[in-house]
Amino acid sequence: MASVATITDSVVVRLEKAAIVRVIHREPAFSEMFIAHLVGRAIRVEADLVDQLFNSSEKRLARLLLLLANFGKEGKPEPIIAKISQETLAEMIGTTRSRVSFFMNKSRKMGFIRYNGHIEVHSSLLNVVLHDDPHIEN
Repeated sequence: MASVATITDSVVVRLEKAAIVRVIHREPAFSEMFIAHLVGRAIRVEADLVDQLFNSSEKRLARLLLLLANFGKEGKPEPIIAKISQETLAEMIGTTRSRVSFFMNKSRKMGFIRYNGHIEVHSSLLNVVLHDDPHIEN
């Protein structure tokens, strides 16, 4: 029904519906965690759709880099560990690799990111996503 691509080695596990329903009924802690995960995922899908419909590719890239670096999660943001190509970033935000390259270089020159083998996202990139400016100003 769907296809997926991973950027790191992954393991896929298929769980029978009956087994999950049984665990949800028997384990309140699991049930609470599972429902929180589903709600969080639904919110993320909705945010991704709004992002795709209303934001420029530059702003979508900034948001994606912040998400990959775990901004907004507990603890401090971390460098993006997985080697992720500009082509993969372009596919994830719905633009071309050359546009991603342009925005990455622009963001690096402005001090929003550093990359050399891995990407480090600086908190200043939040301003690009949080403000209503349609693009990064020079």
